[in-house]
This record gives sequence, C-alpha cells and structure tokens, in this order.
Amino acid sequence: MGWRDLLEPEGGDSIVLPWVGGRSLRSGTRAWHIEGVLPTEHSWAKFQLMGRVARVLEVCYPEPANLVRQVVGYLVGDRFIGIDVQVDPDPKVIAESSERVHLIDPDLDRFALVSAGRASVDGPLVFIQQEMPLGPESEVRAAYLDDKPTVDDVPGVMPALDAAFRMARWQRLEVERRRAEVAERLRAEEEARQRARRRQELLERLGDGAGRRAIAVVDFEAAVRAALAVGGAQYLEHRASRRAGEMVVRFRLDYRRFECTCDQALRILDAGICLTAHGDDDDFAAGTRGDSFFTLESLPGVIRQADREGKLVIFRHVD
Repeated sequence: MGWRDLLEPEGGDSIVLPWVGGRSLRSGTRAWHIEGVLPTEHSWAKFQLMGRVARVLEVCYPEPANLVRQVVGYLVGDRFIGIDVQVDPDPKVIAESSERVHLIDPDLDRFALVSAGRASVDGPLVFIQQEMPLGPESEVRAAYLDDKPTVDDVPGVMPALDAAFRMARWQRLEVERRRAEVAERLRAEEEARQRARRRQELLERLGDGAGRRAIAVVDFEAAVRAALAVGGAQYLEHRASRRAGEMVVRFRLDYRRFECTCDQALRILDAGICLTAHGDDDDFAAGTRGDSFFTLESLPGVIRQADREGKLVIFRHVD
C-alpha cells in the first residue's frame, strides 16, 4: 500500500470540469493526465481522480463553482470582450485581442452579455451563463441588423459593447470581401477554362485555313507555325510591326531565313521578296505588287518557285 492509498478513499476522488480537448486536465494548481476513453465532443464531464491520473466517468451538467477568475463581457461569435477592457478602436485589433470562449450555449443572441471562467489560472475560457443585459444591447443588435456603420446614436453604449459592435461589423465585411474574392476567382477560373476549351477547339482545327485564322486571334504563334508548316517552312519568331494590326514573322525555308509582314488573318502585306508582276505574267496586272495575293501558307511555295526560276530577289535579309 502506498501513501496515496492512505490519503484517498477507495476508487479515488471525482471532480466535474470542462474538457475542451487533449489528455491534460487542470484545476487550480493541480494537474492530471487523462487515461482511457475521451468524451465524443467538448463538454463538461465528471472525472475520477487516482493520483496524477484522471478517467472520464460521464458527461454531466456544468459546475461553474469549479471555475476560477470568472469574468463578464460581450460575445461576438465565440470571441469574448471583457466589459472593463479598454480596447483599440481598430476592429481588426479588437478581433486579434479578443479571446475564444468554449462550450457556449448555442441559443445565445448576438451581443449577449455573459460570464465565463477558467478551470486553472492560464486555462481556456469557458462559458458559464448569460447575464442580465445592461440596457442598450437590443438597440445595438438592431443597428447591426440595419447595417449601420456606428452606434454613436444609441445612448448608454459602453466601450466594450461598442467594440463588440465594431468587431461584429468588421467580421461581416470581411466575410463579404472574401465571398466577393472567391466569386471573382471562380469567375476568372471559369473564363480561363472557357478560353482553354476554345483554344483547344481551335487548335484541333489548325489543319484548315479557317481554323488557323480563328486561333490567330487568341494564339498568333500557334496559327503562324501551322500556316508556315503547310508550305514546308519552319517558324522562328514574330513581333509586332510599327503599323497597327501588322506582325513581322521570321521563318526558315530550305536552310535560309526569311522575313515577311502579315496581318491577323495571315495575309501577306510585305513578302520580303520581289513579287512585282510583269507584263507577260498571267496571274496579275503588269506593275502590280503581288504580296497581298498570298498568305503565310502559300508564301513558301512562291519563294521556292521564284528560286527555281532564278527570279528570287530578297528585300529583307535576316541571315
């Protein structure tokens, strides 16, 4: 038999305390390690005490007398603002300096005046009961529901209640801000998905001219690569021209580099080679510049034909 057996009755003592998680139990300056099955949720419970070990006997009604350092204040959600606390006017600072209250009665109204306490000096704050209102709580509640910015027009509002109102209003605005951010993010994501689907649909149509011109609006490089590939040329790069609506395109054909200018519809505006018609040319009138008769798809073929016939004259040298 040990010395604890001489001090404790058979079966040990018992105590009713709030349990808000973990396997540590404290009351005043005493502490126990909880063994065995824990309650299914945070609650007041009766514990059997055996030396430094505690076991849950049952969930039971609160015994506020077992709480120390009892305080009175206002609730904003599960946050506590002490009635005598002088707080910063910034609602964000108020929120950061408030303390969580555990085991709150779910039927409490907004801005309820409550009492709370702790099982130990530095333990969590636990709800005890709702206290009698001091007078203006219902008017402050109405001001909140009416979305008023302040309660300056409500007589008799003490600093703690004013702080609770500003904190509650800040929380609501934060919720609205976050909801708007989420809505905007979801909208942007949906637009991005739609653009991606549209781009994929257009990419699948790169095999035909209409598809290439459609995708040029959203992905000019992809359209140019596909168009040049039709004529056997390799895309190198592109840049915006000094003229609005025009793009300068560089490509490789038969081991040489060429440069041309085209529009968004892939029509050639400046082929970079001599395409001036001659009097005996059946394709277009004498002296007419032929660039606009071609597209990026057909330009490589025109260059090859001119090279074979010994008529290729390059204006834009890029080698």
